[in-house]
Amino acid sequence: MSEKVIVAGVGMIPFLKPGASKNYFEMGADAVRLALADAGIGYEQLQEAYAGYVYGDSTCGQTTVYEVGMTGIPVVNVNNNCSTGSTALYLARKAVASGDADCVLALGFEQMQPGALKMHWDDRPPPRTRFLPVLKSLTEDMSHLGQALRSFGGAGREYMEKYGASMETFAAVRAKASRHAANNPLALFRKVLTVGEVMADTVMVPGVMTRLMACPPTCGAAAAIVVSERFARKHGLRTDVQILAQSLTTDPPEAFDPPSMLSWVGSHMTRAAVGNVYEKAGVGPEDIDVCELHDCFAQNEVISYETLGFCPEGGAEKFVRDGDNTYGGKVVINPSGGLLSKGHPLGATGLAQCYELTQQLRGGADKRQVEGARLALAHNIGLGGACVVTLYGKN
Repeated sequence: MSEKVIVAGVGMIPFLKPGASKNYFEMGADAVRLALADAGIGYEQLQEAYAGYVYGDSTCGQTTVYEVGMTGIPVVNVNNNCSTGSTALYLARKAVASGDADCVLALGFEQMQPGALKMHWDDRPPPRTRFLPVLKSLTEDMSHLGQALRSFGGAGREYMEKYGASMETFAAVRAKASRHAANNPLALFRKVLTVGEVMADTVMVPGVMTRLMACPPTCGAAAAIVVSERFARKHGLRTDVQILAQSLTTDPPEAFDPPSMLSWVGSHMTRAAVGNVYEKAGVGPEDIDVCELHDCFAQNEVISYETLGFCPEGGAEKFVRDGDNTYGGKVVINPSGGLLSKGHPLGATGLAQCYELTQQLRGGADKRQVEGARLALAHNIGLGGACVVTLYGKN
């Protein structure tokens, strides 16, 4: 039998624009200290650490945790594109669930550069080389755009063509994110936007996306300490938030055959991961009270409503129009403001989701609080690919 895994402490620093933050190891160390203080333990009680980041040299994880303490524990560096933070948490959870460790740190940080994501190794083939013809053939008219913008712009267009959705639906999602972020002191952008303001912004993909529908490059860090219930009770730690189920999936063969931009951005991975989680926990999408999902682009939030099971296929536009994605609706999506408003420091994102949902289940989210929240879902996806879905429960 696996051990019950408790989220004993979480820490997160405000996300900032590139050039305005501290360096990566200072940000990461700050997040770890906050998580330790929240848990009420010392660094010397940690038995393992998993440190996630995408842009950095080898052993940045050690460089970061050494700022907090040097006890000789294993430190594993994790890179799984935008799902890096949740992958670090996945490994930490497995260490505790297996009984190999009782107190483990999951840490994510990113010191990003301004502008669109780019390759840093130009002397070798890029990731997904085998499947790049799919992207190129379906988005040939977007060849002047960076790969992330091309990927999600293409997916948004395919969704619109397939289901007759309007660009205003994506704008409504972005406006909703801004309203939620207005109550989050850790969010990068806290200005409330209207649908009209989002629609009137600089066009990135004609008829599909404006600039405000894309998340900004951001620097930041977040951390979580997961422990066994036995360890928590022995040391008098809080046990009110538990990881009930978790799944990490990668692309199946059908993700690229037949060619589809919806598949390209991870719809198959998400369906498989969330299906595993619902089955393990014995719950369904109708049971979820609050969800932090991977809204790197407003288009991906809309697509994810369906792949996570919150509405039927082709039903996302009605889901948005009916207000079922916010307070008073079926499930509150991204009460933090999500990646669109909070920011997206790649390695930290999954653990920032953990931070928000832990606060929600504790009842400590202040003006963002989802009343009566007992089940919380996190969805964190990285193209290339990896998808992590985590279900948290009020213990």
